[in-house]
Amino acid sequence: MDTIHKELDTRGLNCPLPILKAKKALAEMESGQLLKVVATDPGSNRDFQAFARQTGNELVTQTTEGEEFIHVLRRR
Repeated sequence: MDTIHKELDTRGLNCPLPILKAKKALAEMESGQLLKVVATDPGSNRDFQAFARQTGNELVTQTTEGEEFIHVLRRR
């Protein structure tokens, strides 16, 4: 796994807050950098897939650890 450049904790937040926070964080990052988002919203898997499609940022991985959904995005 490449280096994670920024990590967002969006536990306890519901859609669309994790996406909005990720969007803001990605805007401050450089192309190719990785953003890790930890969420507890079960809908976040689908939300981040749609977000990646719409924005052109690459969804590198999505994993589930217990109650947490972990998304790694690569800034386009």
